[in-house]
Amino acid sequence: MITAIYAAPLALLVVWLSLRVVKLRRAKKVRLGDAGDSELQGAIRAQANAIEYIPLSLILLALLEMSGGHPVLLHAGGVAVVAGRTLHARGLLTDALGARVLGMQLTLFAIIGLALACLAYAGYSFLEQG
Repeated sequence: MITAIYAAPLALLVVWLSLRVVKLRRAKKVRLGDAGDSELQGAIRAQANAIEYIPLSLILLALLEMSGGHPVLLHAGGVAVVAGRTLHARGLLTDALGARVLGMQLTLFAIIGLALACLAYAGYSFLEQG
């Protein structure tokens, strides 16, 4: 299953981002929230942003795969999502605006591409049955 190839590194990215938040909370003695600490704010947003975009990306990737999507489309979408989420997290954690912007662009283009491909495959399947 091609989706699994991309779900695994994305899951590890979320775990790494989560552990980073835990580490910063412990170091800064912050139980809840961010206590106004900009480093902790960035870590929390990097984690939350990954959690906001990764599930939708993987759902679309899995649906496209189940619809018989071409492997090249699946790999292109998967690579774009992994690269996009990794770059975006790096950009948020290091204040590298270029990485953050490129990461968001890759993520959004991947989601749009996967959504359109899902529609195309679903439409084709519908026409084939009719």
